[in-house]
Amino acid sequence: QVQLIESGGGLVQAGGSLRLSCAASGSIVRVNAMGWYRQAPGKQRELVADITSGDSTNYADSAKGRFTISRDNAKNTVYLQMNSLKPEDTAVYYCNAHVLRRWYESTSTYWGLGTQVTVSS
Repeated sequence: QVQLIESGGGLVQAGGSLRLSCAASGSIVRVNAMGWYRQAPGKQRELVADITSGDSTNYADSAKGRFTISRDNAKNTVYLQMNSLKPEDTAVYYCNAHVLRRWYESTSTYWGLGTQVTVSS
């Protein structure tokens, strides 16, 4: 089994910062792409940012210039540094990872349980 454990969410005022972390653990040969998604009430889950094992990154337009995704491959951990937060960033943030559990298998996609980020105006 593979688990993704997120941390770092909370309540912050507009303009503030938060750093999210997500660690993958379990039966893992390699973690390929990892990412962060978010889902606000009444809205669909959307990509915030993702990062490959080679550190190539991709950001949603809403995150560009304010959020930075990074990873520590030795720890199978992905981070999301969020600066200049806005009330519209309020959502549950979910970690996502594409994990290779055995060399002879294809990768599988796993999700964390989510961490709440609330930005007050």
